[in-house]
Amino acid sequence: MSIEVSPSPISNTLVDKDVYLTGLLDKVVASKSEGWLQEVRQTAADWVRQSRLPTTRDEEWRFADLSSLREVQFNVETFLPNITPFSLPEANKNCLVFVNGVYAPELSGVSGLPDGVVVSNLANLPAGYHERVRQYLAQASGDREVFTALNTAGMTDAAVVWVGKNVVVETPITLVFVTAGEGRTISLPRCLVVAESGSQVTLVEEYTNRTDAKSAEKEGVYFTNAVTEIWVEENAQVSHTRVECDGAEAFHIGKTAVMQARYSRYCCNAVSLGGKFSRHNLEIFQTGEQTETTLNGLTMIKEKQLADTHSVIALNHPHSVSRQLHKCIVGDRAHGVFNGKVFVPKPAQLTDAAQLNRNLLLSSKARVDTKPQLEITADNVKCAHGATVSQLEDDEIFYLQSRGIDANDARNLLINAFAAEIINQIPIPSLRETLTQTVSKF
Repeated sequence: MSIEVSPSPISNTLVDKDVYLTGLLDKVVASKSEGWLQEVRQTAADWVRQSRLPTTRDEEWRFADLSSLREVQFNVETFLPNITPFSLPEANKNCLVFVNGVYAPELSGVSGLPDGVVVSNLANLPAGYHERVRQYLAQASGDREVFTALNTAGMTDAAVVWVGKNVVVETPITLVFVTAGEGRTISLPRCLVVAESGSQVTLVEEYTNRTDAKSAEKEGVYFTNAVTEIWVEENAQVSHTRVECDGAEAFHIGKTAVMQARYSRYCCNAVSLGGKFSRHNLEIFQTGEQTETTLNGLTMIKEKQLADTHSVIALNHPHSVSRQLHKCIVGDRAHGVFNGKVFVPKPAQLTDAAQLNRNLLLSSKARVDTKPQLEITADNVKCAHGATVSQLEDDEIFYLQSRGIDANDARNLLINAFAAEIINQIPIPSLRETLTQTVSKF
């Protein structure tokens, strides 16, 4: 079965040269890598040069206008500003930090890992792992998408998490990607996670802006174009939490591509909080029978933010299960988008798939576009999908007020309860607490 997971540009011979995209490409490919990595980058660059950025005329980008991105000229910044080290208490010995796309060893530490686990940037991988990484890096499905290819073309380093066969990692591993400074920076974070057969790992991936800026204007305009590839081998388990909390003027486009072998389990908790424009493409490819996929998502945006979540779950084998719940809380004049596709082709008999998108609008100007899609050609399956859009109910606020809670606290209580269903699925207590506090201040 062939599934188009992302919009590809029209035929090369018909594409007019995209001057903006070509200019962006020239900046990110200015440096070169060695050996096989340079070959991978060059192939991607050649493809990008014959492509174009999508517009609202492309169905997959109908609600996400990139015009404001085109108005900004970005540059690659390689300096490392002084920032305060930070990490989750549960993962302070298993953390990799990249600043403006550059590995920051002074902020990183991986001393708490068991034997059989490698957490490193690409340049410092132990001997023997380069050839193994070569077999997986930039090999996931969906690479022929313009932002993914742009990331590959500019890739000079990457965060690599490799969990050996039957190894269980008890503590979380954190990958932090920081954009700092006040320049119009483009960064291309790249992650590769391989969980070999029978292994178990918990991963936290965070995108943030940790400057000392006191205002949104001083946080600066920057563009993060991130790609993460996760390979979950037979009978392996990966718990993945992704938090995007960029600055108010930031652009963030991220791809998570997951390849699941048979009997494997993958769970993603994706939280989107920041950015002027943010988009997360989450693509799951089940490559064996009896796989389990759980996708939990929470988007909280306000003012004039736009947050777009696109997901694909390709269930290509029998006896598999997928569960997806994505929630959006949208205030002021913000705009939330959810487009979720579940493919159940004929070989995927006895599949059990459920997808639900729930949206809470906090103002009359807030907007949500939701498009859950379920494509089934198998004839013996159990599948369901749906979407809801609602506002805070006056009678619920009145009920809480009748119990002595003022109107503002009652409103916050209801918002917190709406978000808690997602936040409570995150397996790291300190991160749950932080996100709960963030929701309380929303």
